[in-house]
Amino acid sequence: MIRGFKNFLLRGDVIVVAVGLVVALAFSGLITAFTTDIINPIVARFQGGSSSGLGVQLGSTGTPKLSSISAPLSPRLLFIIFLAVVYFLIVVPYKAVQARRGQVVFGDPAPVKTCPACLSSDLPAAASKCKYCGTDQPATAVA
Repeated sequence: MIRGFKNFLLRGDVIVVAVGLVVALAFSGLITAFTTDIINPIVARFQGGSSSGLGVQLGSTGTPKLSSISAPLSPRLLFIIFLAVVYFLIVVPYKAVQARRGQVVFGDPAPVKTCPACLSSDLPAAASKCKYCGTDQPATAVA
């Protein structure tokens, strides 16, 4: 039973999906902070309300609010710290375990080249014909 659970956890797609969901959750916090601290004060000012949150008074009355300029920076810093924790506590150990098993995960993307005829830039480096326009591709040395 434990072996089955371990095999389930070490499947590549489970870890990739889990990391993707965690990143999406952290990105959601960034979007919420951006909306709350930047967009809402602008909309409130155009509707005739006060604009506390941008850090600089948009109207002619009142003093500038310099203290709230740093409000959008905090979620960015938390996002970077959160992703660093996810990377060093989940991705790096998972890459090491999979490397011992002979599998490459979260590796570099495959090399690509650009078609000189149609300028599509996602052709595999070893391709002999363009998949979009069908022109022959010059042979390239693949390392």
